[in-house]
Amino acid sequence: MPDHEADLLITGARVVSGGAVEDGWIRFAAGRVLARGIDAPPPHDGAVLEASGRLLTPGFVDIHVHGGGGTDASEGPAALPALLAAHRAHGTTRTALSLVSAPVAELVVALRALAPLVRADPLLLGVHLEGPFISPDARGAHDPSALTAPTPEEVAALLDAADGTLAQVTIAPERPGALEAIAALVQGGVRVAVGHTTADLATAGAAFDAGASLLTHTFNAMPVLAHREPGPIGAAIERPGVVLELIADGLHVHPIVIAALFRLAPGRVALITDAMAAAGVGDGEYRLGPLDVVVRDGAARLTSGSLAGSTLTLDAAIRTAVAAGVPLAEAVRAATETPARALGRPDLGTLEVGSPADAVLLTEEYEVDAVWAAGRRLA
Repeated sequence: MPDHEADLLITGARVVSGGAVEDGWIRFAAGRVLARGIDAPPPHDGAVLEASGRLLTPGFVDIHVHGGGGTDASEGPAALPALLAAHRAHGTTRTALSLVSAPVAELVVALRALAPLVRADPLLLGVHLEGPFISPDARGAHDPSALTAPTPEEVAALLDAADGTLAQVTIAPERPGALEAIAALVQGGVRVAVGHTTADLATAGAAFDAGASLLTHTFNAMPVLAHREPGPIGAAIERPGVVLELIADGLHVHPIVIAALFRLAPGRVALITDAMAAAGVGDGEYRLGPLDVVVRDGAARLTSGSLAGSTLTLDAAIRTAVAAGVPLAEAVRAATETPARALGRPDLGTLEVGSPADAVLLTEEYEVDAVWAAGRRLA
């Protein structure tokens, strides 16, 4: 098949989009969804792909991914081709690049280096800073020496360096100055996530009320959802505008809990990979920012034993969620429409007419068969 299909008709697929599954056809033209239907398609003199027995979903949207293909976004622009190729082969068509905690001065340099690449590639949704404004007591695989409380000057420096390409920042709301930082970031067009935190229900709730709208990798690096002290998870569930990220690899969160979260927050779970360099590569020794990571049997850990991101891809996350009992349409929504909406891109993650022609063709076992982004064949 040619690298680019100017006008492509896909027939016979089960189309999974918008929380529904229906047999039908769909036509891409000029990088967008031109038409779709459930009856016989109209005559077409362009390319035709017969997809009987397969599933067609919107392109996957990963709003939290550090690495893949043996590289990490913190390594700079040279790392991006291998990183993106590893995830695009597994259905991810739009990506927010995540950086682990580092001194603010170093993050300013990294943001300035990545900004022109983000602006040049419409498949990149921006940069996500997972720190450094997080709790040392819930740091996970972050360098403790890099962690700090936010100041207005540091927040302004990050916004200036990113020049409109900063998509998301994770903050622990118990840090001094956190609520002011949340307000400043939101005013600057940035989504703020609560995460890597020891916050209780009231403190997390105050952060959401100040403008935070995401919960970073729910259940991980935060207080548990306890029946008398529901903590930040309870605060997020209570607020219908908050999206809850989830690493569905069966390791970070038990399958029973994966399915339970979908029931607790319907339509608000965003599957993420939180992937590090080993995604798409395999076991071995790697780096996550400045820290050494060992990957064995697909589990990435620091030498201390703490989990250090994942080796997940979003197609595998969907398979894990479905195996846990999540309906297919809801699992797909969590990898497409919901994360896109979380970053203010409701035009993505859908196969509605007029939307970008981002799509993934899956086998009946939910393995990736083909990937398109803006009508261009990626895999």
